[in-house]
Amino acid sequence: MTTPGLKLLLIVPHPDDEVYGAAGTLMEYIAAGESCGLVTLTRGEAGRTLGLCDGPDELMRMREVELAACLEVIGLTTTPGNVHEQHQFPDKYLKDHPFEELVETARGAMERLRPETVLTFPPNGSNGHPDHVATHRAVKAAWDRLPPVERPVLWYYASATPPENEQLRAEWLPPNIERDVSAFVTRKLQAIACHRSQALSTVDFIRKYPERITSETFYQLPS
Repeated sequence: MTTPGLKLLLIVPHPDDEVYGAAGTLMEYIAAGESCGLVTLTRGEAGRTLGLCDGPDELMRMREVELAACLEVIGLTTTPGNVHEQHQFPDKYLKDHPFEELVETARGAMERLRPETVLTFPPNGSNGHPDHVATHRAVKAAWDRLPPVERPVLWYYASATPPENEQLRAEWLPPNIERDVSAFVTRKLQAIACHRSQALSTVDFIRKYPERITSETFYQLPS
């Protein structure tokens, strides 16, 4: 395999997809002197506003500020050697966007940044969100196209709790990696809280998966 550059690279569709399931892992790696990266494919303009702003353009600007604050808490943008790449693919409509553009974006990031590990969503998108599923498909296709000796380790977000939805459960991959991030729980909660416009998502996540605040779990694809 090519000598790694980054320790961990996340490729996710939305601002906030980096924080719930991986903020503690990012903090731990960065604290240990490892470089990490984040590729955010959309600017989150199609999300819920919760009455905090008017319309997609204002929401997009709000989420840009929220993400910047979150990444500062994580340490991704305040520690040299880390990378954040923000793209402008259409939020909520990744499945309708030319697939090859998404694949090339993911492959280009892997080739340039040479991560040891790439993290993205699993085949069912965790919750079935079309953008999550489209991102999984693009990242997996990009990974498949790399020469085997140049492929990073591939992780998916994974919960030990099977989905209630039968269709999602059919593609559920239980975790085979568990990382105790309790040492970073205070900062992780602070990072989550930066995404103020996503308060309902935060409440839903903590209600359904409270254990994943202190324990971050992933599925590692067999090599």
